[in-house]
Amino acid sequence: MLTKDQVARYHEDGYVIPDFRLSTDKLERIKQLHGALLERHPEFKDYCNALLDYEPAFREFAEDPEILDMISQVIGSDLALWNMSFFAKPAHGGKRTPWHQDGEYWPIRPLATCTVWLAVDAATPENGCLKFIRGSHKDQRLKAHNRTDATDVTLNQELDPAAYNEDEAVDLVLEPGQISLHDVYLLHGSEANHSDKPRRGMTMRFMPTTSHFDRDLAKRKAETQKIRDQSKQKLFLMRGVDRTGRNLFEDA
Repeated sequence: MLTKDQVARYHEDGYVIPDFRLSTDKLERIKQLHGALLERHPEFKDYCNALLDYEPAFREFAEDPEILDMISQVIGSDLALWNMSFFAKPAHGGKRTPWHQDGEYWPIRPLATCTVWLAVDAATPENGCLKFIRGSHKDQRLKAHNRTDATDVTLNQELDPAAYNEDEAVDLVLEPGQISLHDVYLLHGSEANHSDKPRRGMTMRFMPTTSHFDRDLAKRKAETQKIRDQSKQKLFLMRGVDRTGRNLFEDA
């Protein structure tokens, strides 16, 4: 569980690094699953944003009771898993992730999600660790984004340069098995990996069931932003009940 100070830090800074470490055995299991995924789908060597569509076995890591306990502390006891992604960022040229807010992409209303970012490898400034701007989530609104057609990025929506000051960024340095939790509105990004070490990271995204995953909005976002159509996204009720009565969950 998070301490009271850690819960307060999450709400104040927009993120927190809990006192948690995934076991070596589970980390090896993730690496094996990811390796097998890349053998079947080499196009995901940099980024797979719909992990469960291609390998449902990854879901077992989002069912960890300790992780669910921590998520419940920051977004409430009624929660759903709605996405898992893998940012592989291989050595010698892994792509950068442009500065953005996660919520720019997501058809969730009211907009709310806590993302668990799991370090599969050590994440350092040298291999392109995440960078956060502390407290940038506080106004709870989406800032201006512009579409980018650059080929060296994992995402196509980039924060307008006037919306942030990169000098305020802090590095999210993590050891293998450590996690961070961050808010849907937090400003963040990462540099390319030019080192000789990979920087694999897996995300698990949880929303409170007081929010609705709007599939019609997902279709509109796909058309206007030229992003993946999330209208058929699989949702899993992890704890509690659906408070909106409108979310469609998988049976298992």
